[in-house]
Amino acid sequence: MNAGARHLLPAGAALLPAQAWRDDVLAARAEVVPDEVPVALVYNGIAHAVMLASPADLEDFALGFTLGERIVRHPRDVYDIEIEEDDDGGIVIAMHVAAGALARLKETRRARTGRTGCGLCGVESLRRFADDTADMAPCRALATSAAATPIAPAALRRAMTELAARQHLHHATGGTHAAGWAAPDGALHCLREDVGRHNALDKLVGALARDGTSMTAGFAVVTSRASYEMVQKAARAGIGLLAAVSAPTALAIRMADLAGLTLAGFVRDDRYVLYTHPRRLAGQP
Repeated sequence: MNAGARHLLPAGAALLPAQAWRDDVLAARAEVVPDEVPVALVYNGIAHAVMLASPADLEDFALGFTLGERIVRHPRDVYDIEIEEDDDGGIVIAMHVAAGALARLKETRRARTGRTGCGLCGVESLRRFADDTADMAPCRALATSAAATPIAPAALRRAMTELAARQHLHHATGGTHAAGWAAPDGALHCLREDVGRHNALDKLVGALARDGTSMTAGFAVVTSRASYEMVQKAARAGIGLLAAVSAPTALAIRMADLAGLTLAGFVRDDRYVLYTHPRRLAGQP
């Protein structure tokens, strides 16, 4: 594990000692593994959440998480983002947000630890979940705007192919997810990786928001299943089509239907399954 080998590691990876069993021989070796650290998100001095995430693209993560949680409604309401390593081995992301955002934060603040990325982790009551579901109705206007640009089936394949080819952290470690943003023709314009599928999507949304990209002008592809919180994050960002390499959950399908979001699962090669709002795909009834 020399300095040169460490220098070649992709961001978010670590080189650690291990022993590999092969051909009846146990041999010592260095293994490249995905790194994972606790990341505390602090708003105007108020600690809000601790998530486990890959330590890369953390400004994107902070902004995407903040938008997805509805702490702010627009990127301009986040005035400053500072990232510091904590003495206990974690990372603190301190953000300065607008006064109105701080008021919303105080109303909805809840203790949560992001172990699985479940959209309900730490939610105080079923009433809060019902509120989150009702929040999907305003997303339909954004989805309607996105529907103006139809997506050809071939674009899904192109986007997934490019996503697989450009997952540098996954290629090095074999243990991360990715979320990508594609133009209507399937050309991948942005990709973010993380040990958590939800974190990867947060990072993608944050990166697009920082660049001022209109999220109604293309679609998102992810390497994971399409769960409730993945659909929620996509819909809140104004994404009209979410394509996942694996299956959606029933709750995710219902959420996508409410939000007007086209949800595609099992997107592999020339195959996919459409669960909601199929008309966004060119040639679909």
